Order: sequence, then structure tokens, then C-alpha cells
Amino acid sequence: MSIKAAYMVPHPPLIVPAVGRGGEAQIEKTVRSYEKVADEIAQIKPDTIIITSPHTVMYADYFHISPGASARGDFASFGAPEVSFNEEYDTKLVDAICRLANEEGLQAGTLGEKSVNLDHGTMVPLYFIRQKYTDFKLVRIGLSGLPFAVHYRLGEIIKEAVESTGTNAVLVASGDLSHKLQEYGPYGYAPEGPEYDRRIMDVCKRAAFDELFEFDETFCDKAAECGHRSFVIMAGALDGYSVKASELSHEDVTGVGYGICTFHPGDKDDNRHFLEAYIEKNERRLELMREQSDEYVKLARKSLESYILYGKRIDIPKDTSKELLDNKAGVFVSIHEHGKLRGCIGTILPVRESIADEIIDNAISASTKDYRFDPITSDELIWLEINVDVLTTPEPIESAEELDVKRYGVIVSSGYKRGLLLPDLDGVDSVEQQISIARQKGGISAGEKYSLERFEVIRHV
Repeated sequence: MSIKAAYMVPHPPLIVPAVGRGGEAQIEKTVRSYEKVADEIAQIKPDTIIITSPHTVMYADYFHISPGASARGDFASFGAPEVSFNEEYDTKLVDAICRLANEEGLQAGTLGEKSVNLDHGTMVPLYFIRQKYTDFKLVRIGLSGLPFAVHYRLGEIIKEAVESTGTNAVLVASGDLSHKLQEYGPYGYAPEGPEYDRRIMDVCKRAAFDELFEFDETFCDKAAECGHRSFVIMAGALDGYSVKASELSHEDVTGVGYGICTFHPGDKDDNRHFLEAYIEKNERRLELMREQSDEYVKLARKSLESYILYGKRIDIPKDTSKELLDNKAGVFVSIHEHGKLRGCIGTILPVRESIADEIIDNAISASTKDYRFDPITSDELIWLEINVDVLTTPEPIESAEELDVKRYGVIVSSGYKRGLLLPDLDGVDSVEQQISIARQKGGISAGEKYSLERFEVIRHV
């Protein structure tokens, strides 16, 4: 038995009358659409409602799923403690999801915080559903900082668990869209905000779930969305089935995007295994990238692969060019996986015998010794995108006016403390931001005096 239906819904607390106290009238379209969703769910009469929420417990590398047998929630933090629910969890389905995830090595389960009250990302959908239908158990699933592809796979596992247990279930993907749609909104305005809302509503009304992978994470961050991963899990739960999608409404009058769509699965459709297609597409892209990489990047990749697979530092290959053997320079090796930084370590000035030596050692450090990340494992190697930046000698500058975030990297120094940021990085759009990040990396507080140096890089990809 597959999931009977899925729903994309927002979770503004003000939509609850006891919270909004009349303010809910400004999003009347969203209210009416929510009521339609609740009516549909009441007609389906599911045994279990699965709600994915961005506001429950969230870990960087783990999906937190309904712990215990039940949970309680209310809107006390929004001034309406009288609106409360006590929900019984579907422990059989939770156990099935956890078991399937564990068999695959996907980090998901009931570990972590145990006494978790229901969050408003779960409570708002429940408020509408409970006005129409009450005879169900709940499964609440949190998001993680893992890549979109892993969220999609969790959705597939949820589908497999529903089918294996014979559960009559619907899935509610709770998530607001952009929070940067209007200057008067909670986070102001950013051009990425309206663009995100336009794109996500277009994708969802067509059930073109393969396009969910095309949203760059930096773009999503700039748009300040909170529901994308929730929607990706939902898409995974409908994998392999034809889907009839309907857009019910979209509003942005509060400066936050509220979108509601319904999804009804039909027959099995082998053309809608989107994660498989995404993996195949990326394997081809990365293979082409590896073939087209220059000597610098190929050396970095060979170095980190040897160390991760065999624990050995490679010798400089015999066919290495004189350019890498006869010259010295500071070198940074940056590693990305699924569009997210996975490691970056380098040297500001040369400390080894050649650029080749700098690349070999810094590739090992970036992949296994960057304290911000766990060491890269062998099963990640095919997904890695590697850049090698060769630095010019840093030069002192008098002021920030001599910087350009696209052209120059910056070094901020205060006594023995020093922070560096490379040029032309995604998400770094101003000199002020560049200096601030470099200062934080060096542990230099806002009130400390500091000096600036700039440098240029030759970036190898």
C-alpha cells in the first residue's frame, strides 16, 4: 500500500485564530486552501499522518524521528496555550522506517532528545486537520543538514516502510517558502526570495520533482526558505509513481511565502525514479570533470584518494611538470560534495619544497584534518569536486577600499591571530562580509584592531 496522498503546506502560527487574533484574515487564501487539504485528508481517513517539519529537533547529519509513544504540543510560545494536542505516535511505522534506514546506513532514528514537544511546524497542520479528522496516529520527522539527495532517499525509505507495514498513510510536508519577499518582512527583501517562490511553485504544481535537485543550496540560503528539504522528502516518498499535482494557493503578503499544493499518486511509473537519474547524471558530470581537470587538481585528487583508501602519502609522480616541481607558493585545496563545502585547508606562504608537495599534503589535510568536518570516507570519493588555489605573495594594504571580493583574497591579522578568506566564493558578496568572515576565522573580535593583506589566486578546477 503506497502513500495515499501528500501535501505541501506552510506553518505560520498567525493562521491559528487564537494566535492571529484577526491577523489570519490577511492570508485568507491560505486558510481556505488549508481547509481543502483537511477535507481531503478526512475523506481519505488515513491510519497515520506523517509530518516532516523543519522546526523540530534538527541535527547536521541525522534525521530525528518521533521518539517514544506520544507527544504533546501547544501554542503557548505564541500566546495561545489553550490550543494544544496530545498525539499518539505510530510506533510500528517508526520502527519500520528506522530499521530500513539502519540497514542502508542512513543516519535516522529516535536517538537524541527524547522528551520533544511538538513544534509549530507540526502543530499548524494538525490544527487544521483535527478540525476535520481525528482518528489517526502521527509520525513526526525532522530534517537534517545532509544533502538534498539524502533527504530524497529518506522519503523513499518512508514509502518502503509504509508499503511493507500496509499502513494507510498520508504525508504532510510542512515548510514555509522564502522569508525575504518584502522589505517589511521578518528578514527584509532579497531578489532570491521571489525567485525561489516562483521556481518552487512551478516545480510543485507540475510534480517535476527531479528539478528539486537543481536548487543550489547557496541560492536557497539567500532566499531564506525553510521548507525545501521537507518538500524533497515528500518527493522521495512518491518516487516511482505518476503524480497528479494541484496548486491551491500562494501568498506573500506577510513577506513570507505560503504555498499549498496537493499530490495524488497514481500508477507506478519507471520514468519517475528521480534519485537514480540524479545519481547517474552526476556520475557522468563528475567523470567528465575528472577527465578535464588540469594537472594541479588531478594531483590533489590522487593524493587524497591514496590517503583515504590506503592511508599512504603518494610520492610526486614522475610525469609531474617542471611548473609544479620548480616553483614554490602557498596553496589551498578546497573540496565540495553535492554543492557544499566538505573541507578546505592550505598554506598562505610556501612551507614545502615545491607546489607539488604543497598540493599533496594540503589535499590530505583538507580531506581528513579540517576540524569543521568528519574525515572524508571512501564512499564519498566519486562525489567530490576539488579546486586548487595557488596564491600570490600577500601584500599589506591600508584599507578595505583596496579589496575586491572577486579578485582578491584577504588576510586579517591581530597580533598572533590570523584569518584568511579566498576570493570569489559563493555567498560572499561584499568586502565587509569578506573581512568579517576572515576575522571570525582568526578568532579576532569586532573591537580588536587588525591589519589587512590581500592576495590573488590562480584557481585550478
